[in-house]
Amino acid sequence: MKKREEIEKKLGLDLCPIRTILAQIGDKWSLLVILQLREGGQRFSQLQRAIPDISQRMLTQTLRKLERDGLVSRKVTPSTPPRVDYAITELGHSLFEPIGTMAQWAIDKQPDILKARDQFDRQY
Repeated sequence: MKKREEIEKKLGLDLCPIRTILAQIGDKWSLLVILQLREGGQRFSQLQRAIPDISQRMLTQTLRKLERDGLVSRKVTPSTPPRVDYAITELGHSLFEPIGTMAQWAIDKQPDILKARDQFDRQY
């Protein structure tokens, strides 16, 4: 296992697609940005207002990461100041069904999870 990790690191690869994708969309901000862009293309400032806790630097990093993975597109319109619009790509749209399924599961199972937490907490 260690050998595989060394090879992956040298090549800059992560050969586990599940780990790779969950790390990408499972971070603190990516899913919020993706869901915000579901409403349609938005400018950077619109995204920043819609997600008030995110810093400018973190929003920039998140958008770049999502663009690099092909989930978000970036369009620059020359003007003063330049207009930059972000939108969900076709690949990004394909996330909405599994995300919706997971969200519905969370809603449906929340009482069970809260009950299990309560039982666990009473033991410890």
